[in-house]
Amino acid sequence: MRTNILAGITTIMLLLCCTLPAAASDYTLGIFGNANEDETIDMQDVEYTEHIILGLNEQTQFADAMYDNRINMQDVTQTELIIFAKEKELTFIDAADNTATVKMPIERIVILNTDFAEAIAVLDERDKVVGVAHSMVEYARFFPELSAKTDIGDWSTPDIEAILACNPDTVCAYANWPDTGKLDDKMPDGINIVRLDFYKAETLREEMIKLGYLLNKRERTDEYITWHDRYIDAINDKVSEIPDDEKVTVFIDSGGGKTFGRKAYSTGTGMHDLCTCAGGVNIAEGYVEKYADVETEWILEQDPDVIIGLSYKGGYETNDDILMKVHYDDILALPGFANVAAVQNERVHIISNAFAFAPHYPASLAMMAKWLYPERFDDLDPEAIHQEYIDTFIGIDFDVSEQGVFEYPPEK
Repeated sequence: MRTNILAGITTIMLLLCCTLPAAASDYTLGIFGNANEDETIDMQDVEYTEHIILGLNEQTQFADAMYDNRINMQDVTQTELIIFAKEKELTFIDAADNTATVKMPIERIVILNTDFAEAIAVLDERDKVVGVAHSMVEYARFFPELSAKTDIGDWSTPDIEAILACNPDTVCAYANWPDTGKLDDKMPDGINIVRLDFYKAETLREEMIKLGYLLNKRERTDEYITWHDRYIDAINDKVSEIPDDEKVTVFIDSGGGKTFGRKAYSTGTGMHDLCTCAGGVNIAEGYVEKYADVETEWILEQDPDVIIGLSYKGGYETNDDILMKVHYDDILALPGFANVAAVQNERVHIISNAFAFAPHYPASLAMMAKWLYPERFDDLDPEAIHQEYIDTFIGIDFDVSEQGVFEYPPEK
């Protein structure tokens, strides 16, 4: 009887697959069950796994849906369960490039950072959240529901007792923060630790798809991916047309260095990704890595076309841009900077950390692209993209043209 039922299901799903457009992708969705290694799990993966068992297809990493180092009919069954959101466990590659197996379904969530919180808000699963890091308690405008959840302490050193008091089945964190000694090693068995970042350009899209599977919100995820791709693809197309010798040079500033000069963002940071995806050439690439102090004399020698400052002020929770202006004025007042091309041509911009990253990324990339290439992107409206995102996916009463501070100086 089971064989007949599965055969019927297989036929129906294959017909459905034939009527749906295939999603173009240059990555493999890292969920075990994705046997044919595209960006979704569907009945084509069932067929592919069956063909592996019959010796007709080569074995792939993610065909091992049960994650038990063997391919058999249990993997076929597990893949079918994933397709119909009936699986009891799901194994995937997390943001730290580790294999993680979580118990399903996920019903009670503690979130340790705002980027993950925004992703959950996009998928409209805020009701499942039972505890949040203290930083989210201060986000009453942007997270009106989540900010009222139980405060479990600092995002990087959470209060384990407070987390356990929430009786969660899942704790959501960045790939690297808190480190395992402050979280994983202190949690009892049976509680899922899900580590996804949602702030890196190259992984955001796949992480949203993974979260859609983890929370069984695939239709909602598809809506977001369609919106995301519409703007990202359009920006990428224009950036790809810019000759290398016409690309602008950029210094990405995070304020005064701890020991000397200024702190720069380079490779391995979200700001570097944002800059390069917008077609900029980060002058710190190859000079330092990640977040590092650089000499002001070196910046003067590089004479960047554009300077972008990342400010931890501004964002959704204030309408006052004074502290972002302080950062802006600080850059302009640096010794010798009056002669830097970016200052002379009024191409110094400050972006709020609260806006630079997270699932609203197409809006922040649009802003960056317009800063770097105003003539090429004269038809781009970052503010309209941002508002569309708020209205469609966050669902709060918030007018980005009247509320919040996301850039300085304001767009003229």
